[in-house]
Amino acid sequence: MGRVEKSIEIKAPPERIWEMLALDRFPEWEKGYKEDLKNIKYTSKVTTPEDKYRVGLSAHLDVKGEGEMDLEITESLENEKITYHLTGGSFTKDFVLSFLLEPLEEETKFTYAVEYELSWGILGKFLEKLFIKRMIKKGVDKASQNLKSILEK
Repeated sequence: MGRVEKSIEIKAPPERIWEMLALDRFPEWEKGYKEDLKNIKYTSKVTTPEDKYRVGLSAHLDVKGEGEMDLEITESLENEKITYHLTGGSFTKDFVLSFLLEPLEEETKFTYAVEYELSWGILGKFLEKLFIKRMIKKGVDKASQNLKSILEK
């Protein structure tokens, strides 16, 4: 499984960053989702804002280049950590997004981690080394900076 991780310090409390980590807020700061996410449909009941962060929340996504994917929150500690597990893509077998928030004195350390397993066996491993890991790293870096820019305005 491949892994990409980026940590930055954001001049905002964990609570403000946490608000931006709900799936339907991703397009505001995560450029890849904004451009590639065609449709999000929650498949579990969402009646309160807090429901968008609870373990077991599920959604169905239509992603450009990947096709239809299913998503589930597998870990959620309010203002500390949330993990999204995506399956069913045509290119990635398994895709896990984790966001960690660590309060510092006047800032929050924000860590964006991606773990992924590509389809296509040996060909997938070759493509990962050739360009996919760099592409994911570039996306994680850009998204982290976008989030920082939004929250530090």
